[in-house]
Amino acid sequence: MRKNIAGCLVVLCMGALVAGGCAKKDLVKPEETAPSVTAPAPETAKPAQEARPQTKAPVTEPTPVREPVVAQEPTREASKAPAGDLQGQLQKIYFNFDSSDLSEDSRNILTRNAEYLSRQASVKIRIEGNCDERGSDDYNMALGERRAKAAKDYLVNLGIASERIATISYGEEKPVDAGHDEAAWAKNRRDEFVVVK
Repeated sequence: MRKNIAGCLVVLCMGALVAGGCAKKDLVKPEETAPSVTAPAPETAKPAQEARPQTKAPVTEPTPVREPVVAQEPTREASKAPAGDLQGQLQKIYFNFDSSDLSEDSRNILTRNAEYLSRQASVKIRIEGNCDERGSDDYNMALGERRAKAAKDYLVNLGIASERIATISYGEEKPVDAGHDEAAWAKNRRDEFVVVK
């Protein structure tokens, strides 16, 4: 009998140790709710290029929103139109800040321009690359040239003879909008297509 009592005591002691050793969980009463903590919005870091003094460094900007352009299919008479009428058919393309990459919208416009040019085989054009006012004069001249060359290369890949296309860069010299904000700058980052013959 003593063995049974001793065994029961050992089991009870072990049970007490196990029960006492378990961590207690704090329960939140249904009426009590934890206060919500709103983390402060992290500051957005300025690009490293902006931190440089006295330099006009590239900053990524969103593509300007423009109304979609719906091109009408030219009639048979339009395909025989003089070069002056063709000038009105050629559309400008726009670029992102500090970029000469062609957007999907720009490629679509260039495709339509190539269709018009293919109908007027004797017409030659000049692609004029333009930039906004930010950046040095030398930098903007080089960027305008890259923009004009990107458009020319795309038109040549679409079958327009390279000899029919000249390029020039005006850098920031010919702004469409003289404003000093993003809306104006977005209009000035462009390629224009000018009929020269």
